[in-house]
Amino acid sequence: MGLWRGIFLLVAFMIIGRGEGQLVENFYSSRCPNVESIVSQAVSTKFSQTFTTIPATLRLFFHDCFVEGCDASIMIASPNSDAEKDAQDNLSLAGDGFDTVIKAKQAVEQSCPGIVSCADILAIAARDVVVLGGGPSFNVELGRRDGLISQASRVAGNLPEPTFHLNELNTMFAKHNLSQNDMIALSGAHTLGFSHCSRFANRLYSFSSSSLVDPSLNSDYAKQLEAACPQNVDPSIAIDMDPVTPRTFDNVYYQNLVSGKGLFTSDQVLYTDPASQSTVVDFANNPGDFNGAFITAMTKLGRVGVKTGNIGEIRKDCTAFNS
Repeated sequence: MGLWRGIFLLVAFMIIGRGEGQLVENFYSSRCPNVESIVSQAVSTKFSQTFTTIPATLRLFFHDCFVEGCDASIMIASPNSDAEKDAQDNLSLAGDGFDTVIKAKQAVEQSCPGIVSCADILAIAARDVVVLGGGPSFNVELGRRDGLISQASRVAGNLPEPTFHLNELNTMFAKHNLSQNDMIALSGAHTLGFSHCSRFANRLYSFSSSSLVDPSLNSDYAKQLEAACPQNVDPSIAIDMDPVTPRTFDNVYYQNLVSGKGLFTSDQVLYTDPASQSTVVDFANNPGDFNGAFITAMTKLGRVGVKTGNIGEIRKDCTAFNS
């Protein structure tokens, strides 16, 4: 009996140590029952002001979870410009994503002061923008607390690069208990949003010694990109990630990959690599399969490195640690 109890405690500790298994969908049912409708209203208001709300908030959630876990560490503003958001890989995060969370937090604080974490508000908002973009709705697990560490120096090497190939993507996602299927589904968020030319210019002008243009790139699409992103282009110029339906959350991203119209190497490789091609083809042909996989992957992403119980805090202001 003692042995079994020991094994049970060990397994429980392992689960807790991974920051999983402690979130529940109705976490605030007694203390802030309207939190999701309050956040939804704030997100909708922000969306009515700018479409960028959708891709910016979704990307913010991903970047937050992959560094320190889903703990709103990305939200901290440092007077010394050395917080997580100040890292090179995060400088392209659009301000509208941060503003969405800040506005939602302010609205929640008016009804339930000191109860709901910024981390949970970001998770709810990420779901809400998917729905506003035409994607599937899903229940969000809650109970995260806000992290106490936010350092630019801890970001490098923890976010996928646009030059990554399949094994590099799988290795990085596996660290967070995310499978290849999860990774491919989460990549589908590139059905929305935009990228600066510098992130993919190597595929147009300096791919290899034998071919300046990446041969996996659709030739017509390559010409469009070259026209929009000439060499030495203004670094502020941005290109839609999905050239067909850039403002709709749908499975056209995968259809684009089949046609050679993935913007990043890390997008196109999902189709060109035989180990992942069948999943891309499935998602391209079956929007229901993609939506289901995306919901599963978002739920798993939302469990990454979460702080619960007495770990972390409930920030009063999402951009600053409590004093």
